[in-house]
Amino acid sequence: MSGLDARLLAAHAAGDDAALVGLYTQAADAAANVDTECFFLTHAYIFALEQGDTRADALRARLISHGRETLD
Repeated sequence: MSGLDARLLAAHAAGDDAALVGLYTQAADAAANVDTECFFLTHAYIFALEQGDTRADALRARLISHGRETLD
């Protein structure tokens, strides 16, 4: 298990949603392809939305840039 995987699991176990936004964003940044990137971005975006995190806008913009979200 990679360090990032371990930190994701620990953040889930602790219920640390703020950390999950950052960790899933890191996972997206390290993804080998756009589908995997968007999978992780979606997770980060959902956690950001749930807590009103200001990072949600940037995450949505990335999903839009990959055609996974619309401006509507």
